[in-house]
Amino acid sequence: MPRLLLLRVLRLATLLIGVSVLAFALVHNSPIDPIQAYIGANVDITDEQLARLREQWGLDRSPIEQYLAWAREMIQGNFGTSTLYEAPVIDVMGARFGASLALMGVAWTMSGVLGYLLGVTAATHRGRLADRLISWYSYTLSATPTFWLGIVFLVVFSVWLGWFPVGLAGPQGVPAEDVTFAQRLHHFVLPSITLSAVGVANIAMHTREKMTDVLNSDYVAFARARGESDWQIFRNHGFRNSVVPAVTLQFAYFAELFGGSVLAETVFSYPGLGSTLTEAALGGDVPLLLGIVLVSAVFVFTGNLIADVVNAAIDPRIRSRA
Repeated sequence: MPRLLLLRVLRLATLLIGVSVLAFALVHNSPIDPIQAYIGANVDITDEQLARLREQWGLDRSPIEQYLAWAREMIQGNFGTSTLYEAPVIDVMGARFGASLALMGVAWTMSGVLGYLLGVTAATHRGRLADRLISWYSYTLSATPTFWLGIVFLVVFSVWLGWFPVGLAGPQGVPAEDVTFAQRLHHFVLPSITLSAVGVANIAMHTREKMTDVLNSDYVAFARARGESDWQIFRNHGFRNSVVPAVTLQFAYFAELFGGSVLAETVFSYPGLGSTLTEAALGGDVPLLLGIVLVSAVFVFTGNLIADVVNAAIDPRIRSRA
């Protein structure tokens, strides 16, 4: 166990280094100038002021020096200062982390539970109407981009029907401390449904195939011959053999979940880490962008690690191989 833990820590360290280097290189070579993005259309600024601002932000140094300076601060626990928000990066991320965590948590739970139940239902009713409807939903939604689905939901449920607000996390113009829980929930419904719909489809499709293989196996045929009911077959044979790949896929979905959150939050103007990441990229806010990228990398790594632990707890064969 200590050896496996050490390997995981080393793997996480190399992942963070690689992700930070790649993100820094992409931002540095992007056509967006952080200074111009910061000052906007202000044409009264002088060359001396521009030079002073570049020196203050450290942009007058080479890319390697800029990255090493940022890495030294990161090792000491300092994420830097956001140039867009003029506040510490850790404070900016902290103010938006809760909103994103709630959105992704609800979407992740819905996708796992509903996806597994729909997959089992489709497999146990293979060839019937329920199976055809669930299969149609799964194949259609798994091929649908998150942002496009969000736009469709906005048009249908916000514009045409008027059931939900167009976006944001609360009524426009109302201070955050005055927004009620019911209002937050009203603004929360569409983004969470958008983010969970695709996840439900993926889990349902994979669970259906795995459960179908289990039901067509020889040991299930023998169980039927012994007189076991459908519930006994599912409890004794189907659940354990189908839930392991579902759990693996569910925790591996962390990467797609965060990526989908970026698109969903942008479409609905939801104030979370995803929309903040988009603002940081468009505004050339390197410290904020790198901070969110590192947090997302840890988020995805943690999901994969939890998947390994849960699988080992469910399947003794995985424990013996570990």
